[in-house]
Amino acid sequence: MKNITSIFCAFVLAAVLAPVSLAQKQPLQIMDVFELEHASDPQISPDGTRVVYVRNFADVSKDQRYSNLWIVNTDGSGHRALTDGMINANTPRWSPDGSRLAFISNAHVKDDKDAKPQIYVRDMASGDTGMISRLTEAPAGISWSPDGENIAFTMLVRGSAPEVGAMPTAPEGAEWKDPARIIDRMVYRFNGAGYLPYGFHHVFVVPSEGGTERQISTGDFNHAGPGSRGGPLSWSPDGGKLIMSANRRADADWKPHNNDVFAFDVASGDVAQLTTRDGADGAGSVSPDGRMIAYRGFDDEGLGFHTTELYVQDMDGSNRRSLTPSLDRTVHAHAWAKDSSGLYVAYDDHGVTHLAFVDLAGDMQTLQSDLSGAGAYSAYGGSAQFSVAGDGTVAFVSTATDRAEDIAISRNGAVSVLTNVNGDLFSQRALGSVEEITYLSSVDGREMQGWIIYPPGFDASKKYPMVIEIHGGPFANYGPRFDFEKQYMAAQGYVVLYTNPRGSTSYGKEFANLIHHNYPSDDFFDLNSGVDAAIAKGGIDEDRLYVMGGSGGGVLSAWMIGRTDRFKAAVIHYPVIEWESFNLTTDIPYVNTYWFPGVPWENRDHYWKRSLLSVVDQVKTPSLLITGEADWRTPMSQTEQYYSALKIQGVETVMIRVPDEPHGIRVFPSHWVAKMVHSVGWMDKHP
Repeated sequence: MKNITSIFCAFVLAAVLAPVSLAQKQPLQIMDVFELEHASDPQISPDGTRVVYVRNFADVSKDQRYSNLWIVNTDGSGHRALTDGMINANTPRWSPDGSRLAFISNAHVKDDKDAKPQIYVRDMASGDTGMISRLTEAPAGISWSPDGENIAFTMLVRGSAPEVGAMPTAPEGAEWKDPARIIDRMVYRFNGAGYLPYGFHHVFVVPSEGGTERQISTGDFNHAGPGSRGGPLSWSPDGGKLIMSANRRADADWKPHNNDVFAFDVASGDVAQLTTRDGADGAGSVSPDGRMIAYRGFDDEGLGFHTTELYVQDMDGSNRRSLTPSLDRTVHAHAWAKDSSGLYVAYDDHGVTHLAFVDLAGDMQTLQSDLSGAGAYSAYGGSAQFSVAGDGTVAFVSTATDRAEDIAISRNGAVSVLTNVNGDLFSQRALGSVEEITYLSSVDGREMQGWIIYPPGFDASKKYPMVIEIHGGPFANYGPRFDFEKQYMAAQGYVVLYTNPRGSTSYGKEFANLIHHNYPSDDFFDLNSGVDAAIAKGGIDEDRLYVMGGSGGGVLSAWMIGRTDRFKAAVIHYPVIEWESFNLTTDIPYVNTYWFPGVPWENRDHYWKRSLLSVVDQVKTPSLLITGEADWRTPMSQTEQYYSALKIQGVETVMIRVPDEPHGIRVFPSHWVAKMVHSVGWMDKHP
């Protein structure tokens, strides 16, 4: 992150120097990865005058990602840092009266690798900041009590691993290797978290002035943590109860979606279950007047995709109803209006993330349509981050095709973007222009949507190579959001096409479930028709076409080259190749109950029909495979199988294994650089 002095100098220079002309601007450079910043988790003050947010950046010397807290007034003034240095500060939360700010930070850790992040509280008038916890594990999901006296959070409580025989004690002075792992759980490792310690995540409270934490929840259940779908924590107005969603069922590993809303008595720890159904009841939250709870969920029909609706009910469980039964779009975030008259919600429609208000009668009004998506510097939708002040002002993360994630507010129908965290960088860079495209799939005439990024200075009278980049999921969507990877490929002279084939979200339940028990399949035609439609617009070299994708996009990239040889080369990131072994090695083994008609040994023909090995004998396209060695979502063994199969078939193939990287290859900035450099390099090698 740039320091405050350099930021001030940048503003001065901007004022005295003429704007850089387009001809003087340079395309994106790969080392811009270390200059990029993005804003996240905006928290507006109760009175609606200030927004605190997390500002994320990378350090080139340590090859690490860091974050600090910044604050800006809602009129755009007073933009400044609250924390600084190579630390990770996150989860800012205002006290109910707006006088204090709680957050989680590792500022105290320094060189102690065993030290855990702690909870801090800052007095917003004086700036005095203190660490109020001394926890043995990392806290998460902090939430202030209504009177400001306590802060609730979740934390791992470690337990004992199972014993299978008794190991002898090492002799004094002996240096034995790490002990063997003894595993008896269904989910024992998780992507991004690695091998999971024994124990369960529970709910705690700690005095906001500092003191000893007190455990509220009990039992062998995860109320938070990797893959648990627990949280967030919501206090009843009288401070007597904590409301949250959690899965407290014995089959939670096998059916993680089947969570319910619970009320925990803060004094006694007694727990009451507020919802019951076969399906999801997530993100439970109490209305400010204490009369109702809201939550997001669905009735589990065993489909690959379920539309998540917004529900409300009275605190006693009566009067349960959906506020979005006819929306036919997943609601992926919600927050109560302070007068309890309704809720603010976020949902995706045709690749665009919308902010709306829905009242308790179910009437909805759209407020804004450029919210950020699921990941930083990414075209993915599927999530949104926003908070609501007492006067109805909404602070949210905003993005556009030419701007990474910034902080904006919506107030009385007017929208203001408050930050420009990459203004200094992007003022010197020429980005590719982005055009929306619609076309018909050749298989059934359905309308498909996508976007084309043209190289800076694109000249339609010339011919450019083109790559179609396919999203993962598969139940996900791309949209008109800034995407560094795609813009970097455009900067290297490639036209980049990205689309939403059947199975994508934001087009309704029926469209998403076209791939139910049918993936991969006709999505080939959706993607191939997109390539044809882009070529028809002109400026594309039909002899230099490429295909690329990660995760589910890796599945479809391999599916494409097993069905056609029109592509000069393929780049396949962390794919699933063979569904039987995937279902038995992934960290989400429950997917076979939704994506397939049962377990592999009962449906081998169906699994094989969807396997990429079933078409590998048709592949002729030179293929680059890239996967992280710490990927537990689509494990390295999937890539290894495809690599060996292609080698046996005599196909030109290279495998790149990225150490210490989970799914996505973005933990270490240099590894993200490597992913992009090697991907473009492979296409350059096959002109």
